[in-house]
Amino acid sequence: MLLMLCLKIFLARIVDVSLGTIRTNYSVRGKTLLAGIIGFFEIFIWFLVVKEALNSEYNSIWIVIFYSAGYATGTIIGTYISNTVVNSLISVEVMTTQASKENIAKIRSEGFGVSVVETKNTYKEEDADILFITLNSRNLRRLKKIVRDIDLRAFMVINETKVVQNGYIK
Repeated sequence: MLLMLCLKIFLARIVDVSLGTIRTNYSVRGKTLLAGIIGFFEIFIWFLVVKEALNSEYNSIWIVIFYSAGYATGTIIGTYISNTVVNSLISVEVMTTQASKENIAKIRSEGFGVSVVETKNTYKEEDADILFITLNSRNLRRLKKIVRDIDLRAFMVINETKVVQNGYIK
């Protein structure tokens, strides 16, 4: 029955494309063995789906539509899973005029390691400081709230970090 074939293709594409998104995420982070294992299952599922879709007795545009919809849905789900499950290290640079000892202590009391660099601002009368903080991506939302409580105008730069050696990471 055409509807069952379309649903099977749709669901299988969700799984294999989600795996592909997660595999790419692990590969970029240098976790090649895990990426390779995930890649095996991704392509195994993909091959079975393509084989069944192409060898079907049905010649219907619905197969193509469900195949494409599964791909799109798998991309969305895979991205969501990668962003919530796959933990990564990030480095945050905060430019602020509110880097008092009390405010730095507040950030540290929340468990974050902070390095402070004093800067000179030749364009404004107020000097700003740069706070360097490396943390697990799962804790970013909490850090952003702490920084906003300290300085609503703080300028933040957030980068993914591949390798960290020594130091304190929350």
